[in-house]
Amino acid sequence: MEQIQNGFMHVSEAVHREIDETMPPEEEMQDLAEFFKVFGDPTRLKILYILKYSEMCVLDIAKMLSMTQSAISHQLRVLKQMDLVKNRREGKTIFYSLADSHIVTILSQGLDHIEE
Repeated sequence: MEQIQNGFMHVSEAVHREIDETMPPEEEMQDLAEFFKVFGDPTRLKILYILKYSEMCVLDIAKMLSMTQSAISHQLRVLKQMDLVKNRREGKTIFYSLADSHIVTILSQGLDHIEE
């Protein structure tokens, strides 16, 4: 029969304490969940993958994905709100690129994981 210590069957008090001390606050966990939800859409993933190689305008992304500019603009707005992409204006054209190298890491690690 298993012995129960400190209210737990298998978790030591030290492990329990470490988890309690390092668990991010609820608000950060909610933000993290929202962050990962953005990666739950194949179109957004494709846009991020494209931007991994080059900054592009909405028209070029739309042509690459055979989608409307409106649909791409909507997805880019979501990605921008989550700070995954940034933009710059050149005349009347807005060019989009990945916000930072973390995005490439997240995509690469995700692909590595599912390809194992």
